[in-house]
Amino acid sequence: MGLVKAMRDFAGGRMGAAGLLGLVMVYCAGVTFGAVSKQRAREAERRLERMDFAKVAAGVEDMRASFGEEFEGAEDVLARLRAAGEQKGEVLQKVRSGDAGAVATAERMVEAGRGALLANPLLDFDKLLVVRRMYDPKRARRVMGNQLGMVNNWLNNSHLPQRGWDNEIAALSLEDGSVETVFRPDGGRFVGDVDLHFGGERVLFSMPADDGTWQIFEVSVSGEGLRQLPLIGEKDIDNHDACYLPDGNVAFVSTAPIAGVPCIGGGSPVGNMYLWDSSAGTVRRLTFDQDQIWNPTVMNDGRLMFTRWEYTDTAHYFTRILFSCNPDGTEQKEFYGSNSYWPNSLFFARPVPGDATKFVGIVSGHHGTAKSGRLLLFDPSKSRREAKGVIAEIPGRDDVAGKIADRLVDGVWPQFLHPYPLSEKYFLAAGKLDRNSLWGIYLVDVFDNVTLIKEVEDSALLEPLPLRAREKPPVVPSRVVEDEKYATVYITDIYEGPGLAGVPRGAVKELRLFSYHYCYLGTGGHNAISNEGGWDVKRILGTVPVEEDGSAMFKVPANRPVSLQPLDEKGRAMQLIRSWFVGMPGENVSCVGCHESQNMVSPGKQTAAAQREPDMIEPWGGEARPFTFRYEVQPVLDRKCAGCHGEDTKGEKPKFVARGNGLNHWADDSYNSLHPYVRRPGPESDYHILEPMEYHASTSELVQMLVKGHHGVELSDEEWEKIYAWIDLNVPHGGAWMPGKWKGHDQRQYRLELQKKYAFVDDDPEGEYLELVEQAKGREIEPVMPAKKAEVQTAGGDAGLDWAFDAETAEKMQQEQAGDEVRRVVELGGGLKLKLVYVPAGEFVMGDPHDPDARPGEVAKVEDGFWMGQTEVTNAQYNVFDPGHDSRYYDQQWKDHTRPGYPANRPGQPVIRVSWEEARAFCEWLSEKTGKKFSLPSEAQWEWACRAGSAESMLYGSADTDFGKFANLADVSLKKLAVSGVDPKPIANPGPRYAFVPRVDSVDDGAMVASDVGKYEANAWGLYDMHGNVAEWTSSMMGPYGGGEDQGKKVVRGGSWRDRPKRATAGYRLGYEPWQKVYNVGFRVICED
Repeated sequence: MGLVKAMRDFAGGRMGAAGLLGLVMVYCAGVTFGAVSKQRAREAERRLERMDFAKVAAGVEDMRASFGEEFEGAEDVLARLRAAGEQKGEVLQKVRSGDAGAVATAERMVEAGRGALLANPLLDFDKLLVVRRMYDPKRARRVMGNQLGMVNNWLNNSHLPQRGWDNEIAALSLEDGSVETVFRPDGGRFVGDVDLHFGGERVLFSMPADDGTWQIFEVSVSGEGLRQLPLIGEKDIDNHDACYLPDGNVAFVSTAPIAGVPCIGGGSPVGNMYLWDSSAGTVRRLTFDQDQIWNPTVMNDGRLMFTRWEYTDTAHYFTRILFSCNPDGTEQKEFYGSNSYWPNSLFFARPVPGDATKFVGIVSGHHGTAKSGRLLLFDPSKSRREAKGVIAEIPGRDDVAGKIADRLVDGVWPQFLHPYPLSEKYFLAAGKLDRNSLWGIYLVDVFDNVTLIKEVEDSALLEPLPLRAREKPPVVPSRVVEDEKYATVYITDIYEGPGLAGVPRGAVKELRLFSYHYCYLGTGGHNAISNEGGWDVKRILGTVPVEEDGSAMFKVPANRPVSLQPLDEKGRAMQLIRSWFVGMPGENVSCVGCHESQNMVSPGKQTAAAQREPDMIEPWGGEARPFTFRYEVQPVLDRKCAGCHGEDTKGEKPKFVARGNGLNHWADDSYNSLHPYVRRPGPESDYHILEPMEYHASTSELVQMLVKGHHGVELSDEEWEKIYAWIDLNVPHGGAWMPGKWKGHDQRQYRLELQKKYAFVDDDPEGEYLELVEQAKGREIEPVMPAKKAEVQTAGGDAGLDWAFDAETAEKMQQEQAGDEVRRVVELGGGLKLKLVYVPAGEFVMGDPHDPDARPGEVAKVEDGFWMGQTEVTNAQYNVFDPGHDSRYYDQQWKDHTRPGYPANRPGQPVIRVSWEEARAFCEWLSEKTGKKFSLPSEAQWEWACRAGSAESMLYGSADTDFGKFANLADVSLKKLAVSGVDPKPIANPGPRYAFVPRVDSVDDGAMVASDVGKYEANAWGLYDMHGNVAEWTSSMMGPYGGGEDQGKKVVRGGSWRDRPKRATAGYRLGYEPWQKVYNVGFRVICED
């Protein structure tokens, strides 16, 4: 009797556990006890080393508990396994010494453990369908990645060699271990991507066709009836990676979008998912995505699961997200991994039988190992973010779970491919246990057992599927309405979810809608249409209203990738979605709020939007069109800025003169002069959900300067909207790709033809751009010179007060008023202390003659002395109050990020991204903790403390003084923000194209971003970092000195690491909403007791 046959008899109840184990021992005892080869001894040693008998016993215990009487005699098996575990060390020692008998004993022990696990009743089928790839025996143990038929993790079958393979679809018998051919292609053609029909009688697979394209074929499991499915037959279009659907139709991936992979300059075709209606013989496009779709498969409830790669302004190494949708394309939603740095890639995901949410998949990296990796079990009902939804990593060494790295699985063993779950604990998979192993078929389990079913010396065995009929999932009826051009979107409450957490109700007035125009083959790249902007052309659709209760309902064009931005009363985006949704024709698309989890339950409430007809999109200054700098922003500059910043501009003053053809941003002086004053996410930003207002226009110097009234320039509402939209859309320059030919095809026309035929869409963004060009021809704009306003000069003497004093006097005042207690220490807990210094009472002239918001200067009297934080509150100190707060990271430029950015969350760095309200809450907590009155300083207190007697712009001198040892400001270190390469590193001597952030190159303060507090010289009263590092909240409201309209904002002072001295003077003022969390704003406290 064969060993596998015995295991199957045991699994079928025809043999007891003790009988099986006895047979295993007899079977293995037949091994020769004479001299053994070194290779055989090494193999026996490796296999016994890997066999953990305690884990085997755990598997047997589970099978006994799960399958009951079928495991009669399991106690005897467990006893023998325990004995084997005790003998393992001794046997290994003898094997290593060359003992031939020990080698045979080791082999018996391994087969005993293997036999116990392969007796699993879930192996209740006769054959496995596999793909067998054959190699020279000298190479078979070395094949990985591309040699195995796995393309790199950013490509699809179009990049795979079509011929030169020795492979077949085969049936692996569990009866005798034989491998029999089911289908063997001629001409050395590749065969793979196998899917077995629910009835178990036929298979789909990918294979090159005679015309040189990839196509989907079908054949019976007997090898008969080969046919090519009649899918998308246009020239040079590849179809591959298909799966059967419960209704008899087929989902598949096709390169018909005529798009290129952006991160490699459009160097390889993008595949999206399509649906073949087998009855009607028609094909319809389902997904409208920027980059690849991989591995569609059917879930237990009849929906589709697939991997979607997207990176619109996010880090492309970490954004292969598991998605789900109905087979008709409706309800496309994230299933796992959105806004998560882990896993980088999730391939070959399959649902666990009988479970609504659990699935298994292969976690891999970006570069490095192609498609293979570690096998992990997930449950999205626990969480859909990072590794929080992981149930098990197999083996359970946590080699990759939760780790952020580019080459995540390089050098990690074992490696797996193509998992097939038998239950939530047991899985089939193709595996390679170490560098020198073959790719074989394994039974793996959550107890960390990896049990060989079959390997063949000259082959790699892949894609295991039980060759049997299986239960067909339910048919999900189609919700698509033929001939309907729109989908309806319903948002229950935009304020629900983390995307707008803390934003007051009523703040969102409208939604800006835009779609994406993806790059063609041979085009694209992170800096193709902008400098440190987005990957894609963004096509403005218009706006729709949001009700006071946060609800919205509106129509969107069907079959387009649509994104939205919630806008405030001035038309500024309050959050960036950095993704898109798609509505099928006639679909009702719904979501709870902004970036809500799929696990969030929609609140059952009546909403204002639901009581009326859906809104139609209100056009934004004209018909839908790609947003371009030349035709949206440049006219504003021509009208309002060119009078002073024109052709005759000299020196470092920005020159807003349009150059080039409107598509080459490198050549456009105007664009390159303006974008440095805009803060934006760039091509890759922190992939976690951004804080609300993270890149709000109010955080950009351009807007701050214009709001302050830059030389009297006043913009109309329409002009402001143009500027805001440009900022919110990530500073795009070009609005078209102007693609060349691909394989002889006019790409623009070919895309239009295929999208009209298979998606019923006739949008032509390239044509819309050309229409903008035509409309602008001959247009001349006369510059409008701003009205000259009288400059208000102010200084200490002008206010009638001679108040300034030197450092010695400052220290004397401090000593006289404070007495012996110039410094205090407050215990926060956990060994952390908050140091305070005394600031004496006095009066001074508050203001800055160069800041329109800080003039004319006024006499401010600080009636009483107070204690002030010697430094800004640090992350460590703030975390005593709020352990959950994370200051996160400062944005990194370029692409190829392998981390979220530059750390802002080190313990000694100043806390940031805390709102004024949160800073005040910290003060209240500290007051309650200490029994003393803590608060934020008023801006008069802050400026008085900063100056410490100095009437100059800076506490150490003028704004032109070398600040290197006094303050962390925008210095030459900011040139290090100009980076390139994988895990980007600073460019040596970067030019202005890359090192564009405004700075003072003549000063080096030694810090690129915020440093740990207290690293620079203190002022005369012992206060550190009053200028720079991070700006600081005050208790004061933003408004004109001497009274006037309250703007509802809170004043911040001091400037930050990103500000030049003129924006960080003792008197310079900015204002932010009290609930706004700002990337470079923290706080320090005062105590008035």
